[in-house]
Amino acid sequence: MTNEEILSHVDHTLLKATATWEDIKSLCDDALTYKTASVCVPQTYVKQINEHYNSKVNICTVVGFPLGYNSTESKVAETVQALADGANEIDMVINIAAVKNKNYSLVENEINEIKKACGEHILKVIIETCYLTEEEKVEMCKIISNTKANYIKTSTGFGTGGATFDDIKLFKKNIRPTLLIKAAGGIKSIEDLNKFLELGCDRLGTSRAINIIKGQQSKGY
Repeated sequence: MTNEEILSHVDHTLLKATATWEDIKSLCDDALTYKTASVCVPQTYVKQINEHYNSKVNICTVVGFPLGYNSTESKVAETVQALADGANEIDMVINIAAVKNKNYSLVENEINEIKKACGEHILKVIIETCYLTEEEKVEMCKIISNTKANYIKTSTGFGTGGATFDDIKLFKKNIRPTLLIKAAGGIKSIEDLNKFLELGCDRLGTSRAINIIKGQQSKGY
């Protein structure tokens, strides 16, 4: 896979609490130059990006981030505001406590409510695999497959672990064929980028991809 093809699957990400507007502009400039799938940014910058770049940047933002235990109502409100400000894609965190309590109906209902707010906009559902048992991961695959969400996503990048190859394999076995996969967290090398795509991921959430590609190019690859 070419570098350009890899980057077309990347959500170029900056979600640190300390991110400044200068940091965000640099992220967006790189995204435009290298033609990444989107930028994934804090909600506080969505409107500013949209206005500064005249809608030229595909904006993804996060909801219920990073712990997921916000109320459904607050997550829906976040979604509505983010879309009004110019976001095109929403990455929501499930209510992990509800999963631990086996309150799966709450999780499914919440995804449905947020997708309803998204309409035709893309919804990615973060299940934070590092906190889940294999049984819980399989249950989330089934639940998200029952909804109209567009993606299942491994991780926030703020938990105790990120995406693993084994989790992507498990997803592929247990999701509906039309549900796409996003791997996020812990992607550190060109080998990681290629492997996750080979395993069937459609998106990769990472802050490192462009620097990895630049490193490859500087070596003449």
